[in-house]
Amino acid sequence: MAGRRVIIVGGGAAGMTAGIVARRNGAQVVVLEQMNRVGKKILATGNGRCNLTNENIDIKRYHGRNHRFAMSALEQFNMEQTVQFFEYMGVSCKSEDGGKVYPRSDQSSSVLDVMRYEIEKLEIDERVEAGVKSIHPGKKEFTVVLRDGEELKGDRVVIAAGGKAAPNLGSNGSGYGLVTPFGHKLIDPFPALVQLKLNAQFLKALKGVKFIGAAAVGAGDEELRREMGEVLFTDYGISGPPILQLSRRAGEQLQTGRKPWIEVDMFPGYCREELGDMLSTKLGYQPQKPLDFSFVGLINKRLIPVVLKEAGVDDIKKQCQSIKTNEFENIIRILKNWRFEVMGTNSWSDAQVTAGGIDVSDINQDTMESKLIPGLYFAGEVLDIDGDCGGFNLQWAWSSGYVAGINASL
Repeated sequence: MAGRRVIIVGGGAAGMTAGIVARRNGAQVVVLEQMNRVGKKILATGNGRCNLTNENIDIKRYHGRNHRFAMSALEQFNMEQTVQFFEYMGVSCKSEDGGKVYPRSDQSSSVLDVMRYEIEKLEIDERVEAGVKSIHPGKKEFTVVLRDGEELKGDRVVIAAGGKAAPNLGSNGSGYGLVTPFGHKLIDPFPALVQLKLNAQFLKALKGVKFIGAAAVGAGDEELRREMGEVLFTDYGISGPPILQLSRRAGEQLQTGRKPWIEVDMFPGYCREELGDMLSTKLGYQPQKPLDFSFVGLINKRLIPVVLKEAGVDDIKKQCQSIKTNEFENIIRILKNWRFEVMGTNSWSDAQVTAGGIDVSDINQDTMESKLIPGLYFAGEVLDIDGDCGGFNLQWAWSSGYVAGINASL
């Protein structure tokens, strides 16, 4: 007896995993990809190195209205199983700082190459430039209608069409419209792991300035999250790994109409008092030196005039001994707690992942099957689940793809 006919909508990380697993389990598999090649987004992950997963997978690193939904899939196909999955296909893995796992080749193309080889070896029907127009559940089978009018029949359908981040790589939100007619609700998507736009007039002067420090996101009097790492100023706002990690919380606030803020600390190793003592000693060495020049060697030269002006210094070239108490205190405040209003995020083209997506409340967390349409499964970024930077989103793709593929093949 022939195996189940499984149609996978989306040829990204989750879709390819679902296809490979379903085929290994005896199913007849078709993978439909609207781009001219599968796995394009994989090539861009980890700055072209493909951060496959993370040794510190924890449900706290995932987000969504019900982020705990992801726990079952992450346990069914965990980090160790993911590494074994790729080792079997030929990718040797290594760990780096923060538990990040990469292929030893340091090439994303290695990951895609072995997955495509496996798809070919398993004789999976891979179709590119095959956008899906609609899906029609029947009493005995599904009919999947392609944009060119072709109709495919299948026993099971897996929706792994991605979200809206990086539309140039195939994620354009088209998967949402395929399932909302069935009653599946859409949590409004917004960009995550993305740069932030700030309300400040001097940003062009700081473009390219970076420092190792701390950053926090909050709203009102509440701090929501804090991260450490390299912070980068841009001509529109702020970027760098800590900012990308904070961007999801900023986006949540913007979605609800609140005004989030970003606060940066250029001296996280000092408390305010310690920084004040250090700066007081520095200015006291040569009290006749111009104030702005006295900061050379302490902070980036391009930061100096901006910091001093923001601190309300009346003459940034006056002698150090002429600094006023309130000016000194303001400088310390800016170096430790420089706060900016977040005006928005960069576009989908700059986002690494989609926050929001198909509501998971109508999906079985143990099988990834729709509770509304039997035989319809989900995997990956199309759902209202997203993770932090560092391999967490790819692990969700592998795990959810595995669970969807296994169950769709039964």
